Amino acid sequence: MGKTKHSGPIKLPHTPAPKLWASKVPFGLGKVKPKHIRDTMKVVWNNRDNLQYAKNIITKGVCDGCALGVAGLYDQTLAGPHLCTTRLNVLRLNTMPAMKEEIVHADIDELRKYSSAELRELGRIPYPLIRRPGERRFSRIEWDEAMDLIADKMKKLDPKNYAFYLTARGITNESYYVAAKVARFLGTNHIDNASRICHSPSKTALKRSLGIGASSCNYKDWIGSDVIVFWGSVAANNQPVSTKYMYAAKRKGTKIICINPYREPSMEKYWIPSIGESALFGTKLADDFYQVNIGGDIAFMHGIMKHWFEMEAAEPGSAIDHAFVEAHVNGYEELKAKVAEQSWEAIVASSGVTQERIAELAELLAKSKSGVFVWSMGLTMHTFASDNISQVANLALLRGFLGREHCGVMPIRGHSGVQGSGEMGADPFVLPGGDFEPANIERIEKLWKFELPKWQGDVLGVSLENIMLPEDHERKIKLYYLSGGNFLETMPDPDFVEKALSELEIRVHQDIIFNTSTLVDAKEAVIVLPAKTRFEQDGGGTSTSTERMVYFSPPIDGNKQMIEEARSEWKIYLDLAKRVRPEDAELIDFADGQAIRDEIALANPNYDGIQHLKEQGDVFQWGGAWLCEDGVCPTPDGKGNLIAVDIPDLNKTAGDFYITTRRGKQFNSMVYSENDPNNDADRYDVLMNAEDAKDLSITERENIVVYNQYGVFSGKARFIDIARGNIELYFPEGNFLLPKGVYEDLAKIPSYNIAVKVEKAERFNARKDVSYLERRIEELEETAEG
Repeated sequence: MGKTKHSGPIKLPHTPAPKLWASKVPFGLGKVKPKHIRDTMKVVWNNRDNLQYAKNIITKGVCDGCALGVAGLYDQTLAGPHLCTTRLNVLRLNTMPAMKEEIVHADIDELRKYSSAELRELGRIPYPLIRRPGERRFSRIEWDEAMDLIADKMKKLDPKNYAFYLTARGITNESYYVAAKVARFLGTNHIDNASRICHSPSKTALKRSLGIGASSCNYKDWIGSDVIVFWGSVAANNQPVSTKYMYAAKRKGTKIICINPYREPSMEKYWIPSIGESALFGTKLADDFYQVNIGGDIAFMHGIMKHWFEMEAAEPGSAIDHAFVEAHVNGYEELKAKVAEQSWEAIVASSGVTQERIAELAELLAKSKSGVFVWSMGLTMHTFASDNISQVANLALLRGFLGREHCGVMPIRGHSGVQGSGEMGADPFVLPGGDFEPANIERIEKLWKFELPKWQGDVLGVSLENIMLPEDHERKIKLYYLSGGNFLETMPDPDFVEKALSELEIRVHQDIIFNTSTLVDAKEAVIVLPAKTRFEQDGGGTSTSTERMVYFSPPIDGNKQMIEEARSEWKIYLDLAKRVRPEDAELIDFADGQAIRDEIALANPNYDGIQHLKEQGDVFQWGGAWLCEDGVCPTPDGKGNLIAVDIPDLNKTAGDFYITTRRGKQFNSMVYSENDPNNDADRYDVLMNAEDAKDLSITERENIVVYNQYGVFSGKARFIDIARGNIELYFPEGNFLLPKGVYEDLAKIPSYNIAVKVEKAERFNARKDVSYLERRIEELEETAEG
């Protein structure tokens, strides 16, 4: 893999650049924008009971917010301190006291009145808890009794009847690795994680296109690149520190292009709190927006390539890097033929962007000597997501934007540490160091010294459906072991999810706090185990950032509100494994965090180096500065593969809108404000185009209904600059409209985009009443005849 090492952080220029200012009004007063100073003061106030510990976490710990990888206050991209509101919002999870006893043991219906945001503020889980059928309250239980209950149940079940799931909240590589090993030791391959639900198509597509499963480049490559294209990624909202890298790139003359249905205000202008000039006057980030239809990205990319091939016909070498393609790329003629089949009419209709605008971007990219393509869930959460991302790889390969400075493909990660979850094997399709396939299974069996189950494990969505299988079905899930996560708020069809969770015999929640799913019933028992945070983990822990940097975060002292009974996540897994199979306990033992890191280095060869991370600030980057360095890919023949795909048919009928989910002031499904500071919308606003609304006689702030065959959502119309025929709803509020059981073909993630109808509430309700009456009368007639 890569030979060149990352060259370390660079300095920002000190002189101001007034041409980049977003506003001459200091601090953007009066504008709709995040209030960073006010929010920071609020965080200080919220953590006032444990302020020194909060300070220790921020100055010594590796950020447990997004996956940019800030250690203490510093990173590998830019010199100087960084701090963002995402990290500050998550801080309270680590500093808060235990829940009060009267709340822990309150009547279950009283607890169910709280939202997840309200439950989060009640404090941490103080000790192990259990609630059996018919019981109105959680009861305290000793660790030994809780673990024996779970272990005894597992002994009675076939391993195909239980499943593990790990969320992304600050979970370390060590915990992911131990969970992956324990699941296989216990005989199950049903293990999944939050990262796979967001970005598995990125890995699937990059593997087939380039032979890699991670970002090929660094954030540093943004700075000085000719162009950065953000595809379905609102990095300013989800990874706020990235705005600092964008600022640095703009200072070097980089053009920033956004491809998104919504002209995102935070990508247009942003007030970056840790840069004086930007904190005062803001920074213009994006140079241009291409407002593509939801699901129209493949057509849009076909358009770019079609224009390139037309440029080539007129003047060879004007758009394609032929030397790179000839030396390093397969499938050129097949792709060219596939693109030629697509008509401009079909491309424009599907993408929603005019031929002239597509040509404009195609020419900008053709003239650029370097470029970085960054994407997120706008590309990954579709039924054709892997094809979306292979088209991004096609663009990079045709221009030779790979394996060198200022070039590359980057799936930008949402959570600290999720990059490592699959690399540690906490995924039904992978083991540490490779896929779940014979050669890698054999290699891992030699290392682990026990036999692995050979059957294919199920992904989260399928395993939830499998809870509802008949009693005697061999894959019926009867016990679910969850490290964090709230499927009621992250999975489609929450009503079904709640029913499925309540049908489990035993459900284990290994967590820091309660959420709404903790309160759902189970047939035999709901067991709640208090976990330590990343900053309390015995022996410290590591996490892997988007750019493949593996950071060491030491245990941090000084927590005045320590949860005495909380345990490190990896230790709980080991305890369980030893109770289920005491006769083989020595096969699964780790003395400390260092022993886990020593084994990770052997299990995943990319991670050779993790064993040397021992002190605060220790970091290494696996794979070197660039994967596919000099164009050589880790594929069987060393070449990248161009993938030819068709434009997907979205089955839109006249009057349909396409929805996608939006995250406002929140971190994944954790909502921190009822109001989105980037556009002043609230959680039940339906973000739509004013022209579309006019066609439906809808006025702004009017009550409207969004519906399809799966569900109904009532909200208020809010007009934004979004491509016509597309609407955005806040998530998780809008996930009642999403169907269960609809997955991406290759990576098996749920689809989060769907066709809907939009109507004025009064019209919808009047129509509903009529159809309800008509149905009632038919039923009455049938009864009378019967």
